[in-house]
Formats: sequence, structure tokens, C-alpha cells
Amino acid sequence: MKVFKVSSMIEGSGEYILGAEQTGSHACYLIYGRMVAGEKGRVLRPGGGHEEIFLAVRGDFRLSGEKELVVKEGEAVHLKGEETFHAENITDSEAVYVMAGGHSEGGHH
Repeated sequence: MKVFKVSSMIEGSGEYILGAEQTGSHACYLIYGRMVAGEKGRVLRPGGGHEEIFLAVRGDFRLSGEKELVVKEGEAVHLKGEETFHAENITDSEAVYVMAGGHSEGGHH
């Protein structure tokens, strides 16, 4: 078993994907993201054959797309396939989220 120092892989705003390259497995992946205060426009889209759970770890986020909703710290939403949202950090400090993803039924490639 290996420990991955995910939070140290990015500085400032951005995302780090912990996936098959690091784990050797295509079964699941994890995305760690940081957004600076007021940042907007980050695209969230699992892609065909994938599903992801977006968890607001620190801060609150507005997700805009077919629907608009606010995801507060400690809350999560489930995204599927080509469903696309644009994330905005609606707090006055850095916000952190994690997305856990995997293949939809029949979506492994």
C-alpha cells in the first residue's frame, strides 16, 4: 500500500488527478481541486462512461449548468457522463473540493 501526498501536488489554484498512472488501476480515480477566492469557470464534467461525486471539503461552491445549485462545505453531488457544470468559489478564501470517480455500468474502456 502506498500513501499519496495529494494536497502537496498543486500550489494555488488547480487540480491534481490521482488515477491509473499512480495506482495502476483503471477502476477509480480521485481529483483534488483548489480554487482561489471568487474564482469561477472551472469545468466539471465526468465524460462519457464515467460518474463522479463532487464533495465540497472547504468552502462553498456554486455549480451552474442545466441547473444551478450551491454546494456547501461538507455537501456532495453526483455527476454523470457528459453532464457539465461550471464551478465558482463563492467564499472569500481558498476553497477545496474532491471528486471521486469511476466507470459507469458498461462504461469501462
